[in-house]
Amino acid sequence: MTLRSLENRAFLALLTVVTLAFAWTLGGFLMPVFWAVVLAVLFSPLFGWFERRLGGRSTLAALLTLATVLVAVVGPLVTLGVLVTEEAVGVYQQVSRGEIDITEPVAAVERMLPQLAERAEEIGVDFEQIRENVASSALAVSQEVASRLLGFGQQAVTFTLLLAVTLYVLFFFVRDGEALRETLIRALPLGDPREKRLFTKFAAVTRATVKGTFVIAAVQGTIGGVSFWVLGLGSPVLWGVMMGVFSLLPAVGGALVWVPAALYLLATGAWVKALILGGIGAGIMGTVDNALRPVLVGRDAGMPDYMILLSTLGGLATFGFSGLVMGPIVAGLFLTVWEIFTEEFGPADDAPAEVPGLDPPEAEAAEDDPADLTPEAAPVESA
Repeated sequence: MTLRSLENRAFLALLTVVTLAFAWTLGGFLMPVFWAVVLAVLFSPLFGWFERRLGGRSTLAALLTLATVLVAVVGPLVTLGVLVTEEAVGVYQQVSRGEIDITEPVAAVERMLPQLAERAEEIGVDFEQIRENVASSALAVSQEVASRLLGFGQQAVTFTLLLAVTLYVLFFFVRDGEALRETLIRALPLGDPREKRLFTKFAAVTRATVKGTFVIAAVQGTIGGVSFWVLGLGSPVLWGVMMGVFSLLPAVGGALVWVPAALYLLATGAWVKALILGGIGAGIMGTVDNALRPVLVGRDAGMPDYMILLSTLGGLATFGFSGLVMGPIVAGLFLTVWEIFTEEFGPADDAPAEVPGLDPPEAEAAEDDPADLTPEAAPVESA
């Protein structure tokens, strides 16, 4: 028995080392694998529909699902990235040439409130210095955004490689997903019911998070971009995408973009456009998150709103962009594991309560013979 126990421990140690070494070997390809899993979970219903229509030909159904992902997800995202890069470079060039005067709001305050400007100068506030700081900051920010986007475009080879790996792995995850799931259930030493529950939670949180994150971002970004385009403001695609990205932040969201834009319009005398943009931002975009997020996220994920918020922010800080999905998934699994632990190892709901006036042995005896504590039960039974 001692030798067998030693062999088991040695094998488990070897299993752990080999698994960690394999994960370390994958290195930079872990994120493509993760996104392949996410896409496989999202598009598994479509694969099932194709498979039924094609009479069980799983390979062809997986190829059609992959083609759908390319047309519906990859293509639009790549096109959007190209447009955003072009507009970001254009904004940087306009700011650097002075075609966009970021200091106009400061000058407008000086014109509309001369007394405030005089009082500010009396206490040592230099409006000229403020204008210079605003201009230099705007130039630095636009340059940073443009350079990062251009840098991302210059890494097209790396991006293409990672995308190819994602799509390649996605094909097998879609086609063999159910078989892989059953294999993991047999291999993991957690107990089949627990493993099935964890996999179910993983799928539910993944679908809910992607819907809640990207659908809300797409809706807010589209509303903001169309508003900028209708009002004749420059770079509607860029600012629409920025509003979609900022919509992931709680409380403020897309207001980080449309509020400064509305103030700029006010400063330049475009009162009507400023009021329209403010009404759309506060009246429409501001309510989209409150209306859609509980429906798309909370109900399907089965998690409280504060947990979704904290896990999303924590995921962003830890994993970057992928953390938008990874954070809530980790939180969902965390809650599920603790639910299982509480159900199986926590105190039972029907634990014997302490009976006043009885010692523990007497209480246990009373539990064994409830009639001793409930004499009224005798007549009921005889009746």
